[in-house]
Amino acid sequence: MKILVVSDTHRNFAVLDDIVNENLDADLIIHLGDGENEARDIHNLHPEKPMIYVAGNCDYGMHRSKEIVTVSGYKIFCCHGHNQNVHAGLEELVEEAKQNDCKIALYGHTHLHRTEVIDGVYVMNPGSPDSPRNHTEPSYGIINISSDGEIRMSLMKVKKSAEPENNA
Repeated sequence: MKILVVSDTHRNFAVLDDIVNENLDADLIIHLGDGENEARDIHNLHPEKPMIYVAGNCDYGMHRSKEIVTVSGYKIFCCHGHNQNVHAGLEELVEEAKQNDCKIALYGHTHLHRTEVIDGVYVMNPGSPDSPRNHTEPSYGIINISSDGEIRMSLMKVKKSAEPENNA
């Protein structure tokens, strides 16, 4: 099972479209907020692809602020992270994931990519493919869950062709 994880695309449809087209073999797309318009457009272009979308602090549509999805026998906690106070640390995020029996916790909001295991929970922030912070590379995430249940999280750099052109 291949899961494409993106966040914080902030109205940059081109970068999200390029990422999805590079990962058409993904079984599931998870967008962690601040990109509702382009996520909707991707869903309309690829209605055959299951997609989870959670609302970010810059979204104004009718989306839930968190979702829990079961994939390959594992529960995945999906949120943008602003309600879990992720700028101050990941304790609230991990605790909420554990309270919901989730093995994986995904969040965005900080625009900083990160993968780690905290107290038995696989945690990923895919960063931002549009506006990374602290001099990090534009990025997104891939989660692979093998048939024997092994979880592998990878951070992927966005290819330069995905960056928007400056028409100034």
